[in-house]
Amino acid sequence: MTAEEVSEARGPEASEPEATVPDASVPVASPAPASPPNSRPVWRERSRLVRAWRLFVTRRPRTFTEKVRYKMLRDRRPLVITFADKAAVREYVTSTIGAQYLPVAYAITADPRDLLTLDLPEAYVVKPTHGSGVAVVVSPRASPDATLPTDPGSWVYRHVLPAAVDRTHLAWLAEGWIAQLYGQGPNREWAYGHVPRQVIVEELLTGEDGGIPDDLKFFVFHGSCRYIEVDAGRFGQRTQDFFDRDWNHLALSGGPAWADPSHPRPAGLDAMIALAERLAAETDFVRVDLYNLPDRVVFGELTSYPAGGTSPFEPRRFNAEFGAHWSVPKRYR
Repeated sequence: MTAEEVSEARGPEASEPEATVPDASVPVASPAPASPPNSRPVWRERSRLVRAWRLFVTRRPRTFTEKVRYKMLRDRRPLVITFADKAAVREYVTSTIGAQYLPVAYAITADPRDLLTLDLPEAYVVKPTHGSGVAVVVSPRASPDATLPTDPGSWVYRHVLPAAVDRTHLAWLAEGWIAQLYGQGPNREWAYGHVPRQVIVEELLTGEDGGIPDDLKFFVFHGSCRYIEVDAGRFGQRTQDFFDRDWNHLALSGGPAWADPSHPRPAGLDAMIALAERLAAETDFVRVDLYNLPDRVVFGELTSYPAGGTSPFEPRRFNAEFGAHWSVPKRYR
């Protein structure tokens, strides 16, 4: 159901060439500007005829996934680009609910070679600002067998020990991220193509047990939260559950198993719903991701295109139920 899950599966559209890990003694080179992998949409994505056909077939959306695709094709407001940009969205969050809800950012840079010299703590997260479904998480709780990806620009999540991180390798991997456009597959996630390609390094958030915290995703339609998704155990036994805003568990599956026992209602749920609704007040729909830590609530991201319009719903009736709360405008202004 999540954008991250499906984006991991679909990844960047172009295939990645096999490559060897760079020698640490060799300086990291900047991405070649002429033809980096997936640097521009293929011809069929630029075709006016293809776009006209997609506009025609999505003109009367009914379900949630149909309305996501409708939005992807028609909503060209700068606000949607801001939401997609992991760097620019920080300013939006600051002005809307306050900087205290942001994770600490150790660096935001367009040059991955800056990763070679940054002064970083033992635990941190590195990811591109122009996409979803990819991150290198560095912490002492990672599996000792985990390693950094060995393909350039690998678009995956990886959790590794600090000792497993070679900065030259990490910078080389980030070069590959920046060389790629995200969201240029069959459904064309327009906003990501307009986000400046950078790398962000943030603090690693931890839950009450010291591990990766649960990810709470609030589905907000026209300023009102209707559903909440809880993703837990990203690097272990992954679970995914859906609740209504009153924390009634829904008999809905988006892929992973339900948690057993079920998640108890968070103590600060009402406050988190209020934050999500404030962040979503300027648009018809956006999914607001938050982390409920022991001492604070932390912003995760704003997702306008969950799963690129391909969210799995089982039973399928929930696709129509989610969509019933969303009245897409005839024209975005």
